[in-house]
Amino acid sequence: MRVDRFLSNLPRFNRQQVRLALVERRIKVDGQIVSDPHTEVREFSRVECDDEVLQAGKAARYFMLHKPAGCVSATRDPEHPTVLDLIHEPDKHDLHIAGRLDFNTTGLMLITNDGSWSRRLTQPQTKLAKIYYVETEQLITPEYAETFARGLYFAFEDLTTQPADLQLLAPRAARLAIIEGRYHQVKRMFGHFDNKVMRLHREQMGPLTLDSALKPGEYRPLSAAEIALI
Repeated sequence: MRVDRFLSNLPRFNRQQVRLALVERRIKVDGQIVSDPHTEVREFSRVECDDEVLQAGKAARYFMLHKPAGCVSATRDPEHPTVLDLIHEPDKHDLHIAGRLDFNTTGLMLITNDGSWSRRLTQPQTKLAKIYYVETEQLITPEYAETFARGLYFAFEDLTTQPADLQLLAPRAARLAIIEGRYHQVKRMFGHFDNKVMRLHREQMGPLTLDSALKPGEYRPLSAAEIALI
């Protein structure tokens, strides 16, 4: 939120005091003196007034995980292991999943405590493609690509999916790029043709590709360059 709104929400300041503190250059955000009321304050920002800490801030954290099958995309589950069980980091319950995967779906999963970053990654408005490798029970015909490119109507949500790109790799294998994340979307798309998905593996989210060095269940921090891509 804006720094003036952040300060006004604190019980110690009224609006006049906020304006005065900014004009007198008594406010610092992440070590920099600010006077512009539009300056952004994030949940990770350190905010000070006269060197008194108003918000200590915390480190933003970003991880890439190779999700294995048989693992729930949740922070807690009473019956099954979760992806968070695979993360061995302090304060890991501050983390959340950016783009869930089904129980037996494998592949790239991104985990962070930065809500703004994860929203940019997953919202359809950003049009960042999620790319999946798909194996099916029956043959995949050229009709699939044409239908997916037009969009499919999902009656349950009363919506038509955004155009998706299908690349045929083998008679029963393909690569699918979608920009949404509807409930069981890939399986339902192939289900339109009564073709069961036998294997589903997410390879890429936007510009971020699963690290080939990561084995199922392994993870690593994202690099600064990777974080900046989103």
